[in-house]
Amino acid sequence: MGLTRKSTGADLNRQKNGKCAPEIKVAIAGNPNVGKSTVFNALTGMNQHTGNWTGKTVALAEGCFDLDGKTCVAVDVPGTYSLATRSAEEEIAKEVLCSPDIDAIVVVCDATCLERNLILALQILALRRPTVICVNLLDEAKRKGIEIDLELLGQRLGVQAVGAIARKKDGLRDLLQALGALLSINKKLLDTSPTDDNSKHHLSDKEKSDVAPLQEQSEFDKTTESDSSEKEKNFEGESEETVLTAEKIYHEVCRRKKSEDQDRDRLLDRLFTGKKTAYPIMLALLAVIFWITIVGANYPSQWLSTALFWLGDRLGELLVYINCPNWLYGVLIDGAYRTLAWIVSVMLPPMAIFFPLFTLLEDSGYLPRVAFNLDKPFKKCNSCGKQALTMCMGFGCNATGVVGCRIIDSPRERMIAMLTNSLVPCNGRFPLLVTLLSIFFVGGAVGFSSSLVSALLLTALIILAAGMTFLASKILSITLLRGLPSAFTLELPPYRRPQICKTLIRSVFDRTIFVLGRAVISALPAGILIWLMGNLYFGESSLLAVCSDLLDPFASLLGLDGVILLAFILALPANEIVIPIIIMAYTSANMLTDYSSLFELKTLFVDNGWTIKTALCTMLFSLFHWPCATTLLTIKKESGSWLWTLAAVIIPTICGIVVCMVTNGLFALFGA
Repeated sequence: MGLTRKSTGADLNRQKNGKCAPEIKVAIAGNPNVGKSTVFNALTGMNQHTGNWTGKTVALAEGCFDLDGKTCVAVDVPGTYSLATRSAEEEIAKEVLCSPDIDAIVVVCDATCLERNLILALQILALRRPTVICVNLLDEAKRKGIEIDLELLGQRLGVQAVGAIARKKDGLRDLLQALGALLSINKKLLDTSPTDDNSKHHLSDKEKSDVAPLQEQSEFDKTTESDSSEKEKNFEGESEETVLTAEKIYHEVCRRKKSEDQDRDRLLDRLFTGKKTAYPIMLALLAVIFWITIVGANYPSQWLSTALFWLGDRLGELLVYINCPNWLYGVLIDGAYRTLAWIVSVMLPPMAIFFPLFTLLEDSGYLPRVAFNLDKPFKKCNSCGKQALTMCMGFGCNATGVVGCRIIDSPRERMIAMLTNSLVPCNGRFPLLVTLLSIFFVGGAVGFSSSLVSALLLTALIILAAGMTFLASKILSITLLRGLPSAFTLELPPYRRPQICKTLIRSVFDRTIFVLGRAVISALPAGILIWLMGNLYFGESSLLAVCSDLLDPFASLLGLDGVILLAFILALPANEIVIPIIIMAYTSANMLTDYSSLFELKTLFVDNGWTIKTALCTMLFSLFHWPCATTLLTIKKESGSWLWTLAAVIIPTICGIVVCMVTNGLFALFGA
């Protein structure tokens, strides 16, 4: 595997300004979820995404920082528990840490679980590279009654150990001073860049176990020459000697006192991962999140819709004032702009609520418990428990869930997760589901009871979607993607108080705006196409009506009609515009329109033949049909194959067709 470099803003700025090339390269290594990316961000000033669950850092990122007047490059190494190369993260981490380009290593450890972290630290120290130990999260350790003797830890490891609270930037000055002192001992690092292969060292099994005490840092230059003749060997795992050494050092340097936080964490774990309580709590939290999203998005959506359509009218008046041709007015205002206004007003408020709530669960440490709970059912499907995390991400946006599949090590299991991610409804499908639930199953009422019932019914649909995900994963694992589930290490991190301000900023810019931007870009051509189909006539029927009539026979087998099926097809760029297209076709309008109340919308649907069966089949088809254009493009980018992208279209569509046909048949069988 070749070592690739991801250029960063800070790095590019230095190149543009013509400054000298970086002279020192420092690797930031450690177990997952110990704050590596936070240390990296604090050193470089970059906004690298961080998260409180395993596998967040899966690609290399670099950023520049200054050390005693020297330009240094920090490399954010993927989190790994070992250098045994049993996964992609471990392979990349080992290659980076053994690279002759790396001049020093900072091993970040979690003060709350130091014993486990010391195993990797000892393996890295066995490489005989200039190393500093950074014990992070000292504040959490203090709350848990854990005290660490950093001076004794450094003595036992033979390197300097510093403490830090990286998210508050406490201890970073000590870390920089330790790095400066370490590199000043190695004079050649300050004068030349290492280019020969003698910098890459692997030790024999005997030397790997002989780690305590290690020699002083000032002896690294001497060991370079003696170790360079040693035959290279791979780490085969954590030796018993390494584990025992880590345990011995831990008990020497760490003192624990009983604390309320420990009792609290144990109680929460018994609730969140217990056999009888885990799944009810998961479903209850899901229902609460949906309820908050439904209630919270109603008024902002209405305000945005009013404001954007008012702005559209003003833009229209401007075009009329400058004598714009009617066809261009229709394309720009009635087509592109009105579609854009629909998507923004319908999609933005739910995303702005759902993504922060989801990120708060992530930061608090609950999402790894979800993966733990769902690991067993996914394993029965010959898939990976980490797929639970990507499935949860898909509730916000399926494209985001597909990108999140990078945390899955096995290529086979990663592909299963990507192909089945769209079986859970994304944020764009919630408006249709909530609207139809409200007017056909809740009675069109508004208020607390209506939103609560809608949230509960929506949760039931989500359970159905999760069941279909398990079924599709199982079928794929025994057909196209045969294989056994791979083992993986899942860390249950400590519960933490979420950083609300950072959560809001990150969820808005990293997720909400990013996803909305891609949806808008995809939807603009759709708006123009919809307008053209509504305004191009064959005789007395528009192209929209002609196409819906052609689809009507097949759609009736699914419990739908041609208009509904055509709306799903035209809504390929963004699921949010399904209902507006249906309204446009039923009213024979030449542009997207809206109805001021759910009662008026229900009247329109009933007048066009809708029943409870039609509403139910429409919701089921919304759950299970082809992904949106943004998700498909993301699948193509992640898989590198148009064939797998086509499979991502076929699989959920077949599920939707089968489910709708069965539902329609059951209604016909019982005469409903």
